[in-house]
Amino acid sequence: MKTKPLNVAESFGGWSICVVLVAALGLAGCAGTTPTLGGSKSTVTGAAGGATAEGANSQLEKCDESLGTLAVAEDQTAPWYGHLSRYKLGSTVPVLRMMIQQSNCFVVVERGRAMQNIMQERALEKTGEVREGSNFGKGQMVAADYTMSPSINFSQKGTGGAGAVLGAYGGTLGRAAGAAAGGLKSNEASTTLLMIDNRSGVQLAAAEGSAKNYDFKLFGGMFGGGIGGGAGGYTNTPEGKILTAAFLDSYNQLVKAVRNYTAQKVKGGLGTGGRIGVQGGQTPASKELEKGK
Repeated sequence: MKTKPLNVAESFGGWSICVVLVAALGLAGCAGTTPTLGGSKSTVTGAAGGATAEGANSQLEKCDESLGTLAVAEDQTAPWYGHLSRYKLGSTVPVLRMMIQQSNCFVVVERGRAMQNIMQERALEKTGEVREGSNFGKGQMVAADYTMSPSINFSQKGTGGAGAVLGAYGGTLGRAAGAAAGGLKSNEASTTLLMIDNRSGVQLAAAEGSAKNYDFKLFGGMFGGGIGGGAGGYTNTPEGKILTAAFLDSYNQLVKAVRNYTAQKVKGGLGTGGRIGVQGGQTPASKELEKGK
């Protein structure tokens, strides 16, 4: 009985094209790529103490002087907040507050749950149970000049793949490349930050940011159950890292905007009726309509 000679090149063709693809995409170890904002690597790391930052991302926008005090408040009744639980994520406030302090652009003041503890200490002082000289008297709280509100516009996991494109070339190499690239998926997130003036209620700034990364599954399962459903090299980048990168992008855009801030003006003053009048109205613009008859 004659046996067909083993074509080594053909047998390993699929493997070799996958290895080349991995090398070309820079996906060392078949892991997901680092979350990116604006196309480059970025995450929020390190620590902050006063105006000093340690280990902060080099892409974080920084200020030589603080522009005011700021509180961060998220709408926990918003639909996007409910979706965070799907990714086992909690509040966005801690990471936002850290990047804000690291930037030194604003001084963060507490207006979250810890505020209950702040007030509790003052209540204890009134009972006379705290030690003398604890100094929890009135007039020490710092007002928040501004409030920053975060929101998540969209967060999509596994939004794209390259398998179909490469597989369309056909042949052994085309099918191999398509199967390998079939494990290449992109994850995307978009976020928004709004900044409000607490005294007037006027919105001072708004910024949108985004981030994107790629996850890679070795061979895209092209060997099926024959090798245990693929090489098992799929590494999902946590959704939280994508969102953090998107918020960093949003914050950087907001800082750039407020650095060049120019106040909006309305003739006659803000909140006095505006420049669009209505017939019979009492605002200055409405009265001008009557004069123009």
